[in-house]
Amino acid sequence: MPLGPGVRPPADVTGREAPAPGRPNTVAMLPPEEQPDHGKPELPPQFRRQIVSFQTSEPAGTIVIDTAHTYLYLVLGNGQAMRYGVGVGREGFTWSGSERVSRMKEWPDWYPPAEMIERQPYLPRMMAGGETNPLGARALYLGKTIYRIHGTNQPSTIGKYVSSGCIRLTNEDIEDLYSRVQVGTRVVVLPGSPPATASSAPPPAQAPVQQR
Repeated sequence: MPLGPGVRPPADVTGREAPAPGRPNTVAMLPPEEQPDHGKPELPPQFRRQIVSFQTSEPAGTIVIDTAHTYLYLVLGNGQAMRYGVGVGREGFTWSGSERVSRMKEWPDWYPPAEMIERQPYLPRMMAGGETNPLGARALYLGKTIYRIHGTNQPSTIGKYVSSGCIRLTNEDIEDLYSRVQVGTRVVVLPGSPPATASSAPPPAQAPVQQR
């Protein structure tokens, strides 16, 4: 989309040149799970960004993703973490392991990977960054994988199992997380799968320490 006066083009902290703005978005070609929400749905309390008690052997600065309970933790140390609600991979698309953030991008363009296009050939081959883009306001790319931690224009999917393996946060939360991490940050994705009652039962909540 065109940039207004005084607005800088999207930044890529790896130093790669950002593609030129102004390319058309093809929202109508997106599958239902990627269509932008109308209005701004309010997140349930347990998925709102907050500092919680969190015991882990991972050092401060590590991102830990609890897929089964749809939480992302940024370890702060001293038994605390910043917790974010996330949307995760649907059945058959969850994964686990550790990676490092290899690239960070503001308002990223979306290039659906070949695996996704094979499943959904109607998808656009490229969609310019912007408010209607499925990757939202920021993206953290994980190693050489096709997976990302990114924003979403569909906040109603937070706390649900809808993606093809990527981890999605609200745009406000991914902007906050983006400001706290850097290229090289360790990301640990815990093994787990959606519980049988995923559509109706909220995940267990750790005790909040501080609201931000």
